[in-house]
Amino acid sequence: MTSRPVIGWREWLALPGLGIPAIKAKVDTGARTSALHTFGLETYNEGGHELVRFRIHPLQKRTDIELECIAPVIDRRTVRDSGGHAEERIVIATELQLAERQWSVEITLTSRDDMLFRMLLGREGIRHGQLLVDPAASYVHGRALAKSYAVTESTTPDEE
Repeated sequence: MTSRPVIGWREWLALPGLGIPAIKAKVDTGARTSALHTFGLETYNEGGHELVRFRIHPLQKRTDIELECIAPVIDRRTVRDSGGHAEERIVIATELQLAERQWSVEITLTSRDDMLFRMLLGREGIRHGQLLVDPAASYVHGRALAKSYAVTESTTPDEE
């Protein structure tokens, strides 16, 4: 049996297929699918395939850092949040890097403006990465990715 890396309840990870070198994620075993905070969603067709263009502020409280991403739409799903509210979301698939592993994960796109984390890593993403979660641990794999973005003297990356 191969050893499965342990992750904490929050971790820095990368989404290289979207050009996101670092984003802080809450590991949420209560959520089936992973979710990413986005804005400015625009769907369009190219070569017979539906694509979505969206923007993201990968660091909380850092609106000066904005990335534009493009990904194929693989599905649309109705998702219920923890309060029971239903929302139809676009679903994409991309590569995720964490714990010296890389694997494909499905992610729903939504507005998480009022949330502390720009991303939730759900059960399916945890399972496909063959990870174990230690709910008492944080940033088991370090905070080095937080330094992926330029930081001015008056600001610091969101590392809490």
